[in-house]
Amino acid sequence: MATKVFMEALSPTMEEGKVVSWEKNEGDAVKTGDVLAEVETDKAVMELQARGDGVLRKVLAAEGATVEVGKLVAVIAAPDEDITELLGEAGDGKRGSQHETADEPVAAKRTPAAAPAERPREPSRAPTPAPATTPAPAPGGGGITVAERVKASPLARRIAAERGIDLTIIRGTGPAGRIIQRDVEAAERAPRAAPAPVYAADGYEDVGLSQMRKTIAKRLVESIGPIPHFFLTAEVDMERTADARQALNALGEEPKISFNDIILKIVAMALTRHRACNAWWQGDHIRYFNEVHIGMAVAIDEGLITPVIRNAHQKSLREIGREARELAERARARKLTPEEYTGATFSVSNLGMLDIDQFTAVINPPEAGILAIGAITEKPVAHEGSVVVRKRMRITMSCDHRVIDGATGARFLQSVSQMLENPLAIVW
Repeated sequence: MATKVFMEALSPTMEEGKVVSWEKNEGDAVKTGDVLAEVETDKAVMELQARGDGVLRKVLAAEGATVEVGKLVAVIAAPDEDITELLGEAGDGKRGSQHETADEPVAAKRTPAAAPAERPREPSRAPTPAPATTPAPAPGGGGITVAERVKASPLARRIAAERGIDLTIIRGTGPAGRIIQRDVEAAERAPRAAPAPVYAADGYEDVGLSQMRKTIAKRLVESIGPIPHFFLTAEVDMERTADARQALNALGEEPKISFNDIILKIVAMALTRHRACNAWWQGDHIRYFNEVHIGMAVAIDEGLITPVIRNAHQKSLREIGREARELAERARARKLTPEEYTGATFSVSNLGMLDIDQFTAVINPPEAGILAIGAITEKPVAHEGSVVVRKRMRITMSCDHRVIDGATGARFLQSVSQMLENPLAIVW
């Protein structure tokens, strides 16, 4: 019996997915659990797996196509099974329905895949997507793209797809000029040109939106419009925190403690004391959390993603530091799983390392607050009856007024400030 392959919701907020690549060709044998395609969601690149056994009889969404969740993208069936009716349901058998918006039409039939032994399986990986534009078919190539006619090992092709590297610009050093793993890795270290725009003209260029950028745009409209934001700013003396950080790092333990690690830990501790700020707006009720899961904003090429440090209030500074670095690396590589970027109860956004003195951050619903961290700068200030130069930092809290009242947010910010100015509070 034929198996319909639908565009699945591969992340909690996914509404449509972009087909990055088909890992199986029409005519290939397929077993349940085999990876059929790599799909770019709003957060990462995920694997679309087969839900039945048989042969991949028809691919209905070209590489580069964007398809709504729930729409048919392929059909798996027995070699001699009649699938005409199924193809009719998908639009008379045409590749690409009205729900697709492919950058360029590309034939789904590709050169035969190499033996599985050369292609290491990574069931839970979420690789970085290839560039949005797709190589044009080679002249006389019968629909096979230029990149597919390049001699390259399956492992080299896999790494290139994960890291967005164009195989056509790489010189192979393997047998008969074949591109191998070390060639792709060398190309990644070399300077790379920006992806080609979808449309260019004199004076401007139009570049298609990634799935992440589409989601960011939608979420911002859902946040800054409906949510009644208000903002609270405080300036904190960071001299003692700077001394504490230096002393901790002098111990020689890894990882080194950053200011951001200390801030995350103190914010988590303050939230345990001010549960009214550790909350979600739920429409007809407010959900207050007993555990603290801190969302940590990370900037990546495609936009912004917020991996979550779970139970941050129970973790040591070095545990937070280690986890923060690992999550940031996975975020930049587009390898986060949905469990790693959902469920935050409060968020922190730090632009201090970019020399931003002060800014306001947009709340990530359903959370009720986010703390924006500015740069640590030396300023002349009045201190103990004298004007001295001290390390100072501005922090700004964005509050959802439906959940957090002004005095409530002010008391939370006061606790954060007091602990930053007296970092021994971390060990209390």
